[in-house]
Amino acid sequence: MNIIVCIKQVPETTEVRINPETNTLIREGVKSIINPFDMYAIEEGVRLKEKFGGKVTVVTMGPAQADQALREAISLGADDAVLVCDRAFAGSDTWATSYTLAGAIKRIGSFDLIICGKQASDGDTAQVGPGISTHLDIPQVTYVKKVEEVKEAKMRLERMMEEGFEIIEMPLPGLITVVKEINEPRLPSLKGMMRSKNAKITVWSQKDLDLDPQSIGLCGSPTQVVKIFTPPQRTGGQMLIGDTSQVAERLVELLKNEVA
Repeated sequence: MNIIVCIKQVPETTEVRINPETNTLIREGVKSIINPFDMYAIEEGVRLKEKFGGKVTVVTMGPAQADQALREAISLGADDAVLVCDRAFAGSDTWATSYTLAGAIKRIGSFDLIICGKQASDGDTAQVGPGISTHLDIPQVTYVKKVEEVKEAKMRLERMMEEGFEIIEMPLPGLITVVKEINEPRLPSLKGMMRSKNAKITVWSQKDLDLDPQSIGLCGSPTQVVKIFTPPQRTGGQMLIGDTSQVAERLVELLKNEVA
């Protein structure tokens, strides 16, 4: 079973800095980690490989320093790693990112399953995984909390819902995005850490991928950040005390004064 896991390197801190000219994240000088949800994607890929055989290839798009995330993924059990890196990709929104990653996956070749984390901690859009499946024209199941069965080019999956879950059967090749309930990520083994240090990371630039130049980076992003600001701190409010009817009457009075 050939599995591709898409990961992202994100800032470890919540206090991110923004380039005022490009409205993109400033990553220099900020410690980075593998996006937490992607750790579950890596673990699930390795578990499926251990059960059914095959290989796990990890892919990320980012600056040169993102190879650290790929090496960590190798230490956790991934076999190969691909870094998609070019200044032409800078400023990509979720659509341009998914288009670029889909191009890299096409170059990798044959696969059975793509696994992504539910969402990235620095964007929280949950759009890149579904975007990849759209560009590749393959089925997808999001918010997967359990892989129940893999049999005869099909997967039966348990998908998390707001209230309960649903069972979905998906033909392969396909794509899933996973939630943290799916597994418990392992720690890297000593053997894995040694292998990751000597691993060869494949690096592809724009020239290596058959991509439309107008569909990548800022130019290929239909959505762009036009303004970033810090919301003003909340000022002190007031506590309403009394029984339910008294509090309700007082609240209505306050709201009327606000809109008057």
